[in-house]
Amino acid sequence: MQLDALAFGAHPDDVELACAGTLIKLFSNGYKTGAIALTDGELGTRGTGEIRCQEFDNAAQVMGLARHGTLGLPDGHIELNWENKLKLIGEIRKSRPHIILAPYWRDRHPDHEKASELVRTSCFLSGLKKVTTGQEPHRPSKILYYPCRFEFRPSFIVDITEFHERKLQAIQNYESQFHNPNKEQYGPEETNISRPDFLEAIIARDKKYGCDIGVGYGEAFLVREPVKLEDPIAFFGADSLDGFL
Repeated sequence: MQLDALAFGAHPDDVELACAGTLIKLFSNGYKTGAIALTDGELGTRGTGEIRCQEFDNAAQVMGLARHGTLGLPDGHIELNWENKLKLIGEIRKSRPHIILAPYWRDRHPDHEKASELVRTSCFLSGLKKVTTGQEPHRPSKILYYPCRFEFRPSFIVDITEFHERKLQAIQNYESQFHNPNKEQYGPEETNISRPDFLEAIIARDKKYGCDIGVGYGEAFLVREPVKLEDPIAFFGADSLDGFL
């Protein structure tokens, strides 16, 4: 299946928290999108790997994903080894996406940092014909990095105002992880992300990025390389010039 955009996360819910609004917007614009979690999130304090995979299934429907799944790498122990690289290369060559969305390479959670490096390396190797997987080589055009805990100065911000409510719906499918009055069903322990103010922080971040570009809500991305523009006037548009006058 040819995808336009494929998002990778270390765990189920990483993609939803960071860039679900962008994926939903792309789907609404007629693009085919997908998301792959490297692990099942089985080390999470609340719930189980099986529960989180089911929640991922439910969230994928809200996001309109054409493809989603997990690779089953061990949660808390993502390694940059050849076996794992081949797994990601297989996914990239199967979906043949134009762009990849991946976690920012600096983060509080080691799995997010390892996932970022694993995705970057695998995207490059996927374009080498002598790396054999029984599939045609394919290298995505660009990797767009999204923030998890640590933020960055964005290369660009996507306006997700129209799709922010659906982003929250996707996130709220993870009943085992985020604030839920019936939390005893998933374990008595309170965690950092199960507090009500965690989701409020996600909303505040989206509002902040939206404010940066003069809209209600936004999602930020970083690219390592310079971005090529053929026509700066057409790209930025007359409206965006008002703020500099």
